[in-house]
Amino acid sequence: MNKLILGDNQEILRSLETESVDLIYLDPPFFSNRNYEVIWGDEGEIRSFQDRWSGGIDHYIAWLKERVVELHRILKPTGSIFLHCDWHADAYIRVFILDKVFGEQCFRNEIVWIYDTAGRTKKNFNRKHDNIFWYSKNNKKWTFNGNIKGVGTERKASNHMRLGKDENGRKFYEKTDKNTGKVYRWYLDNFKVRNDCWEDITAMNSEPADIIFLNALNREAKERIGYPTQKPEALLERIILAASNEGDIVLDPFVGGGTTVAVADKLKRHWIGIDQSVQAVKVSELRLQKQQDLFSKPFTVQLHKYDYDTLRYSDAFEFETWIIQQYDGTPNTKQRGDKGIDGKTRDGVPIQVKRSDNVGRNVVDNFISASKRFDKSLFDKNSKNNKAIGYIIAFSFGKGAIQEVARLKNQDNLIIQLITVEEIIPIAKKPKLTVNFEDLGLDNKKLRNIEFTATGESEAGIEFYAWDFNYNESEGFKAQIMIDKKGKQTHKFKTGDYQIAVKVVDNEGLENLEVIKLKVNGEVKGK
Repeated sequence: MNKLILGDNQEILRSLETESVDLIYLDPPFFSNRNYEVIWGDEGEIRSFQDRWSGGIDHYIAWLKERVVELHRILKPTGSIFLHCDWHADAYIRVFILDKVFGEQCFRNEIVWIYDTAGRTKKNFNRKHDNIFWYSKNNKKWTFNGNIKGVGTERKASNHMRLGKDENGRKFYEKTDKNTGKVYRWYLDNFKVRNDCWEDITAMNSEPADIIFLNALNREAKERIGYPTQKPEALLERIILAASNEGDIVLDPFVGGGTTVAVADKLKRHWIGIDQSVQAVKVSELRLQKQQDLFSKPFTVQLHKYDYDTLRYSDAFEFETWIIQQYDGTPNTKQRGDKGIDGKTRDGVPIQVKRSDNVGRNVVDNFISASKRFDKSLFDKNSKNNKAIGYIIAFSFGKGAIQEVARLKNQDNLIIQLITVEEIIPIAKKPKLTVNFEDLGLDNKKLRNIEFTATGESEAGIEFYAWDFNYNESEGFKAQIMIDKKGKQTHKFKTGDYQIAVKVVDNEGLENLEVIKLKVNGEVKGK
């Protein structure tokens, strides 16, 4: 399951299985200066910032090394890690972290990513590149697709080469050696492996003909979401294509603006994104929602707390799968024919999930029969040894269910555990949201200017707002404005009917959505 996880990546990495990930890309906070490194400004990021900066470069290296050790453990034997850094600490990172954890023999490349952005100095040469260290887990075998489109460079013919096609329609260049008569052939779809200096990473501007070289994307780039150190998708596309295959698992433990997981999703890789910042996780979620279509794989978002309404009224099968995983169980992948059992514990004990409140006695009665059918020998064994014959998970249980479970234990020696959702994951209230609008009149192009004001309320505090000015319920929320700290936007409209949706996100990552229907025709009316 593709997932975004909110939390300290060191703790989360420890919970991941050994040798379970094919490719790791990490762009950790650079060892530069304080103002530059605090991007989101929420509590999780500030806390993480203080941890890594409290003792200078030695503390920073120790902080990062702890995480790289875990990354090495969870990487598959044929996997690779790409660590993105700059001149402030690149030498320390290679010598004291990567060479020691992965070994010098597993060093594959130091990729130099060259860009040209604003900012110049007259005291020395301008520093306009980052370093990306590539290490493989194994020194004998690793994934590398260096000659495919999107990774390698196109072959160009010299004057003495001929262009042709073979019997399968594949284009090639060929030449004949004048001395030996031997014919040499190069297929155009078999790209040349490129050098380790990359200065052709580009992103499209708002005008298709205007291509820019960049580090952090400029204000006009189409990809830009408002994340100051956002990397271009073309950079991650090249790395992911080169070092993984479709169906592989890609991990980014510093997900930031979500570029890695967004590109991995497009390239049909499975992925895991982790970040300490609520905003990073929620913005990444919005970014994924915006690009996904009906054929995209689903993903989950793991927060510190969860909203009751969202869970209670979510898709039943998805909820069953998710809550069983949170309980450290294995969900049943069949939606039908599951014989009343939705999953099992690591010991094989059956689990049933009811996405409802006040579950009654009839559920308990039916569960006993289902548990016997599921595994009769295990049922008898656990009953004999005074162990649970099964678990029922629900939002709450009625008096009848509680009394029947007690009677079964006392009289029939059958133990059934009733587990509430809140015992598995913490539940909180989602933020409140109100949205108002004001007609500001027509501009010189006869477009209607409308100002929207969103006001959120939450005990945890409000993080940001996001806006979709062309909301379609069947397609879901597709944010056009992803990060709005003030909750105020002005938008221009032609004559017509519109649905405008706004989301508010609080400090726990919980959200609420409000939709406004407008009719613009000489005046503005809310529906």
